[in-house]
Amino acid sequence: MINIGIIGGSGYTAGELLRLLANHPQANIDFVYSTTNAGSSVASVHQDLYGDLELNFTDTVNPNVDVVFLCLGHGKSIAFLEANAFSESTRIIDLGNDFRLEKDATFNSKSFVYGLPELNKNQIKSAQYIANPGCFATAIQLALLPLAANGLLNNAVHINATTGSTGAGVQPSATSHHPWRIGNMSHYKAFEHQHMGEIIQSLGQLQNGFDQEVLFIPNRGDFTRGIFATLYTKVSRSFDEVTTLYTDSYSNEPFVRITTDSIHLKLAVQTNKCFISLEQKGDYLLITSVIDNLVKGASGQAIQNMNLMFGLEETTGLQLKATGF
Repeated sequence: MINIGIIGGSGYTAGELLRLLANHPQANIDFVYSTTNAGSSVASVHQDLYGDLELNFTDTVNPNVDVVFLCLGHGKSIAFLEANAFSESTRIIDLGNDFRLEKDATFNSKSFVYGLPELNKNQIKSAQYIANPGCFATAIQLALLPLAANGLLNNAVHINATTGSTGAGVQPSATSHHPWRIGNMSHYKAFEHQHMGEIIQSLGQLQNGFDQEVLFIPNRGDFTRGIFATLYTKVSRSFDEVTTLYTDSYSNEPFVRITTDSIHLKLAVQTNKCFISLEQKGDYLLITSVIDNLVKGASGQAIQNMNLMFGLEETTGLQLKATGF
C-alpha cells in the first residue's frame, strides 16, 4: 500500500483527491492536514465522504509517508516545504504552480518534473518530485502537442476556453458568488493567464524554436465543473494526415480520445479523460478539447502521476465513467 498525506485538505482539489483515493486499491490515506479544521472529521467538510472515510483533519504531518500531495493554492507550496521537512524517500506532488516552470523547478536541491504524462511519462516514472499541470494548461497542451511534436505550429494559435466555477477555488469571491455566476459569462486575464508560461514551455520542448503567438482568452462559465476549449490555427497538412497524426500520437495514452465528431463537456466531467475533436474549417484546423478541471485538470492527473511514480498501471483508481445526463 502507498501511505499518503494530503496538505491543504479542505479545498476542492483535496476533496477530489480524497474521493478518488478512497476507492484506489493501493492507497492508504495516512493524514489530511488542515490548520483551520484540525480535529474535525474530513466528512464534515467533504460531505460526499460520509460513511466512506472515517478520518479527522490534523495540524501535524507524518514526515515518513510515501507521497505527499500539496493542495495549498498557488504560491504557497514553497513556504510549506521550508517549514516542514519530509523523509528523503517521500515523493511530493504539488498541485499548485510554484514549480511548473523550468526556471522555478529546483528548490532546496529538489528538482520537480513537469507532470503532464502525455508529454513526460518516462521522466515522471523515475521522478521524486512532480509539478502537476494547471487545468487550462492540460486541456490546451493536449490539444496542441501532436502539432508541436511534428513541427507544425507555424502560425498563430487562437484559443477560447471556458471553465467551471470550481476552478476559482473553495474560497468565495465576487466572480464565483452564485448569484453573479449563474446565467452569466465573462472573460478574464485575456492573453496573460498564469498558465500561458507552462503552455509555451511545453510547446517549445517539442518544437525547437517555437515562436508563434498563442492568443488565449479564458472565460468563466456558469457551471461548476469542466473546461471546454476551442483552438484554431493554420496547418500545412491535409486533414486526413492531421487526424492520423493525432490518433497515432495518443494511441497508447489511456485517457485521451480523438474523434472527428462534435463533442460536449459532459463526455469528460467526472472522469480523467480528455476528449479532442478535429475539424477542417477552410484553411484552419479547429480543435476542441474538453476535460474535468478537477480530475484530469488537477487531482485525477495527480493520481495518474502517482501511479506512474510507484510502478502501477496508469489507470489504477481512475477508471471513471461520465454521466451523460
